[in-house]
Parts: sequence; C-alpha cells; structure tokens
Amino acid sequence: MGNFAEQINHGVPAKRPAPACKEYFDVLETPVGTLHLVFRASVLTGVTFDRPQGMIFRRGGAAPVLKKELTEYFEEGRREFSCKTSFTGGSEFERRVWSALKEVPYGETRTYKWLADRIGRPRAFRAVGNALGKNPLPIIFPCHRIIESDGSLGGYSSGTDIKRRLIKLEYYSRQSAGGIYSAK
Repeated sequence: MGNFAEQINHGVPAKRPAPACKEYFDVLETPVGTLHLVFRASVLTGVTFDRPQGMIFRRGGAAPVLKKELTEYFEEGRREFSCKTSFTGGSEFERRVWSALKEVPYGETRTYKWLADRIGRPRAFRAVGNALGKNPLPIIFPCHRIIESDGSLGGYSSGTDIKRRLIKLEYYSRQSAGGIYSAK
C-alpha cells in the first residue's frame, strides 16, 4: 500500500517539500588550491577553500564568466570581477568592513588600522580583524591585502600561507607588465 504519507493521502504519493534554500556550490582549481564557489540562485554568496557542508554540488553551476574572471585573476592579473555578489550574513559593521576592501588597490596592502580609519572607526582595528576573518567572499572582496601595522601578515581565514601566496601573486603580476586588466 505504499508509505504512510501515501496511505494518509488515499494512495496519492506525497509531494516532496521544495528545498528551503536554493544554495549550491561549484569548484574551481587554482594555483592556491580548490575554490568552492557558493551561490544562492545566480548570486555569488561565498568563496571558500573548504567544501561547504549541507549544500548541493552543481558542476558547471557557476557562471562561466566568473570562472573565466577568476582564472584570469590567477593567470593574468585581472583586478575586477563582474559577478553579482551578496553578503547573506554579517552585522552592519562587518558588511561595512567587507565593502571597504574594494578600496585597496590590486597588488598593494593596507593595515587593519587603515581599514578601521576608512570606515570611520579608528579604534576598532581588532574588530576589523575579526570581521575580516568572517569575510564570505575572499579574493572578490580582497581581505588578504590587509596586514599588520608592523608589516607582518596577520591572520587569514584560509591560513597565512594562502594569504602570502595571494599577496605575492598580485605583487609580481603588477610588477610585470602591470597585468592585462589594469585599473584605469
């Protein structure tokens, strides 16, 4: 006679509930490791080096233009990304910190204190560091460009080795021919 739901519905199979969220991820192999690109519908909501838990993997789910642009970032020095992004979490303060990252030029670094000053909270440099550790869209919103006032790297959610490699990649790309995708 079928399962219990079919019995209650007089032999008609029960409809499966639609997924509550249409989040999925795709992957991109890069020189610094596998990037997991997280989407809600067609909007990029996360970039992580760790495999997202409880989400559907959809090969080819990422917009081809995003994968192309990220590949160009790693191989040719692309400086800007055209994909739609959204911060689906974070406090107002964290979102201000993340948004301000776009002001740090490609191939350059700034300090936690500089970023705190930039968002109008000059004494909040430690809170800025904590917010950067929660940045859901690294590389797109380049938190790796923020370092300590003494020139040391500081932290990075995916490890200081990856942070160092991203800084070097940008520095050397900028030094050699300025990269194909130079800012105007």
